[in-house]
Amino acid sequence: MLENTMEPSEYQRRISRAYGRGSPPKDRYFLGLDLGQANDYTALAVLRESGPERGLYDLGKLERYDLGTPYPEIVASVKAMVDKLREQPAIVYLAVDATGVGRPVVDLFDEAGLSVTPITFTSGHEVTRGEQGGYNVPKRDLVSTAKVALQTRVLRSSPEIPLAKVFREELLKFRVKISLKGKDTYEAWREGDHDDLVMAVAMALWVAGQVGPGVAIVECHYY
Repeated sequence: MLENTMEPSEYQRRISRAYGRGSPPKDRYFLGLDLGQANDYTALAVLRESGPERGLYDLGKLERYDLGTPYPEIVASVKAMVDKLREQPAIVYLAVDATGVGRPVVDLFDEAGLSVTPITFTSGHEVTRGEQGGYNVPKRDLVSTAKVALQTRVLRSSPEIPLAKVFREELLKFRVKISLKGKDTYEAWREGDHDDLVMAVAMALWVAGQVGPGVAIVECHYY
């Protein structure tokens, strides 16, 4: 297990007790896909939330695609994973990085029949709705979500998961840089450090927080 410093919140305990009554709900999966370019990895994170522990997330999978992997191949791979989860059955939420080259890839998911929540990273201070759907989310909010989730034991991970250690190292390397214009942006400590695993996990956690127990948002697709 990753090292944590705090116990689960009273909110999480209440959610667990509430979902402990009656028939167990379907498992819910939150997937985050951070899209890379020429020198950046594309990374996929899969979080599993299953009752009665609503609001607690197990990091079930972390994957980096080889550099240069064509986007259609990545879309096909993610679709195959979602199709497999559907067999359980389960509720699946998929957040996709729509920053830069991300928008055309979001279109590929639409063509493949998968509804997604597009997330565009910004350096601002507020979350806004995107002009073409999805959300514009400050990168600092996303990274903070991942940090807090680890510290409060909302996010749980086994060291046996490939890349779990790399994810933790990525998260520790982030710092806040205050620009000359007064805006703060999260970036890695050294040029060349990757943040793909952190952003993939952070997007999945952020969407999970927006959805909440038993609530859906427009772009998410129920299976």
